[in-house]
Amino acid sequence: MAITNFQREVWAAELLQSFLKQNKFSSTSVCNRNYEGDVAGAKSVKITSISRPTIAQYVEGTTSITFESLTDAQRTLYIDQDYYFAFQVGDIAKAQSANGGALMTEAAREAGAGLAENADTYVQGIMESDVAAANKIGATSITTSALAWARLVAHAQILNENNVPQEGRYTICPSWFNSLLMLDTNYMAYDAVTSGNRLENGVMGRVLGFDIIVANYALSTGDDWYVYSGVPQAVTFANQIDKVEALSPESAFSEALKGLHVYGAKVIRPASICMTLCSKT
Repeated sequence: MAITNFQREVWAAELLQSFLKQNKFSSTSVCNRNYEGDVAGAKSVKITSISRPTIAQYVEGTTSITFESLTDAQRTLYIDQDYYFAFQVGDIAKAQSANGGALMTEAAREAGAGLAENADTYVQGIMESDVAAANKIGATSITTSALAWARLVAHAQILNENNVPQEGRYTICPSWFNSLLMLDTNYMAYDAVTSGNRLENGVMGRVLGFDIIVANYALSTGDDWYVYSGVPQAVTFANQIDKVEALSPESAFSEALKGLHVYGAKVIRPASICMTLCSKT
């Protein structure tokens, strides 16, 4: 069946499925998607927040209840990142391939993986620039398992002191940092108790209340690597794989696919993320 006979929705779903399998920083484990339904055709979304009501003591028969006026604030999530893909597979290449009919599908999956990596790099950059200044820890030598464990404990303390919810906490780190964690006796003792959560949560492990997520791109700055901890409520991400089109180019004997990925991200709770620049040396 020629590629032009496939519906746009089929290819968009294939790309999105690949994207969701590959993304880390832009995943729902790290970002919320609360405003994604509002981005269709829009370049920005207004995010409204409300102040916390005062909690006052009530004494029956004595207290006169006063209603306070709450204040609201608006922030804007800009959908200002636009990236496209466009590729073709020649008819001869398809004919000579043992599995030629699947070449386009495989190429679409690779495109989805590329979109995920591109979006993750962007989200990581947003987190790096907008995390609360007090929650940024500068270059710290992490050369032993004990130091890696101590860094995770420090992240937990920062979040606890900021009254960040326990539910949904994550740590996203490079594989070498995770390997050091796994060698620590504290990790092994804790993991022995919670190992049943590993496959259920789809993460490398869960310790100190953190889901450990390994990402080997968008983290490095030379010999130093960023390690982040937080909750999905801190960052919002919205995206669409838009304008997907299958076609047969007039100037070539091939089948082609093109599409546009639009997205944006915003840190909405800067104190609910912390970050350390960890040095391997």
